[in-house]
Amino acid sequence: MKADRKSEGTPRRKGPLSARPRTGSAAKPAAVSACPDCGASYRNGRWTWTRAPASATRRKCPACRRIHLRDAGGFVTLTGPFLVSHRDEILGLVKSREARQKAEHPLERIIAIEPQGEGLVVSTTEAHLANAIARALRDAFDGKMQINPGERPLRARWHR
Repeated sequence: MKADRKSEGTPRRKGPLSARPRTGSAAKPAAVSACPDCGASYRNGRWTWTRAPASATRRKCPACRRIHLRDAGGFVTLTGPFLVSHRDEILGLVKSREARQKAEHPLERIIAIEPQGEGLVVSTTEAHLANAIARALRDAFDGKMQINPGERPLRARWHR
């Protein structure tokens, strides 16, 4: 009989299944698949930007499905008078952070940047990108940042 051991690794997610992040798909793609919308390819269990062979199965990647359904994995709410006076700089930082993340991780993209009152709401396909955007804003422009890490979809707020 084996002794009970606690895992030292990543903790398991707690809570109901409905509170866990959605992947947008129930089944794994074929061994080699290509997204007809963005051109990402699926190989060895991972979506990448490498070119897929012509014989690859055509299947939308999870990010394109989320964008089509507007099923966000994270939100960043931007508010404050600093946002109004430095809007272009802030949007430039948001878009450059997305470009940096997307270059390595094809599933991390911005779904939309929408006005909300005098602020903006950035919706992303993955919680990691929302977190990275909020932290980049705090590091570059100071201000107050609030993230609720257990909340899905992730909701981050930045104010200055």
